[in-house]
Amino acid sequence: MSRIGKQPVTVPAGVKVAVNANARTVDVTGPKGTVQVSYRPEVDVKWDESAKRLSCSVDLARIEEGNRKAYWGLTRANLRNAVDGVVKGYVKTLEINGVGWGAKVQGKDLVLTLGFANTIVLRIPANVKCDLNASQVIVSGADRQAVGEFAARIRSQRKPEPYNGKGIKYVDEVIIRKQGKAFGS
Repeated sequence: MSRIGKQPVTVPAGVKVAVNANARTVDVTGPKGTVQVSYRPEVDVKWDESAKRLSCSVDLARIEEGNRKAYWGLTRANLRNAVDGVVKGYVKTLEINGVGWGAKVQGKDLVLTLGFANTIVLRIPANVKCDLNASQVIVSGADRQAVGEFAARIRSQRKPEPYNGKGIKYVDEVIIRKQGKAFGS
């Protein structure tokens, strides 16, 4: 049995859920937007309108085949993230450290100036919003996977280095600094 998968996902008031069993998708709509979650064919998802909850299940007779237990827990976790995302939203904040380095939003693009000869242009996904605050880039949205993936793409353009501390890092990330070479005696 999956300890995570067998727990139901309670859906708060103001959130609409639509389960499409043929396409194996669940659409969750709330005040922050809409998130579509697709799930594996080994898992069954049921929506109980009266109890306002989603439940996941698998065929217990065949649970040891393949990765059914893992898919069961994964599907439940993805549904919970979708419900939380449309109610509260997800936010990742990145910090740009470097002299003359920065970012700006131009239309649907994020333009990064990171000490290279050319600027780096990243297309902002449709379900993600980017805000700038001094040397910080704030990535937010209802879809946890899209927010995390875009924040990781931004960070990968210039990862923080341990000697001078230059680069793009998450605000809560700790970079262990190194001393560098010692000259003289």
